[in-house]
Amino acid sequence: MSASKIRGKILMELWAAGKPMTTQELSEKTALPPSSTMGYLLGLIKAKYVSVPQTHNYAITNLGKQALGLPKINPQLASNILSHVPVEKAFYFYYDINNYSGVYADSLQALVDKLLTVDLKSIEFHVPRKDFELWIRSLGDLELAKKLGLLRLKNLSGEALRQALYETVNARCQELSKLTA
Repeated sequence: MSASKIRGKILMELWAAGKPMTTQELSEKTALPPSSTMGYLLGLIKAKYVSVPQTHNYAITNLGKQALGLPKINPQLASNILSHVPVEKAFYFYYDINNYSGVYADSLQALVDKLLTVDLKSIEFHVPRKDFELWIRSLGDLELAKKLGLLRLKNLSGEALRQALYETVNARCQELSKLTA
């Protein structure tokens, strides 16, 4: 594997994790020896694609996200993503085709709140259909939509699916909220 592909794989793992990772964790995810992983991390830090938010923990930077092809998020875009949408553009939770649950979310924060209480059958109906990804993409958040795509590929179910979905969307809400403050 070429050096640029390895650097891309490290950036992708850091982005997908959504939180800082240790050299050991990255080494396990990339199947590289820890010494090689550290060498690549040093280069990525020098290029400002990776930061060190705490000792021995590494996180992808906004520049690193851009290197992966993810769009830059500015305060205005963050505000747009977090804003309420008209009721006709809200996310409507269904149990099945033509079987509406009576629950909808008209903002990303409303989605976070509903994920904790909506019937699990509804979540399990929407995830494989990519409904959350498509709605979030319509809000303008391509990065979160891609993260939910990775989550969908894990084939989680039950409360593990609810929790992973909630944590991913909630973390993104918090990240975007900091940009608008």
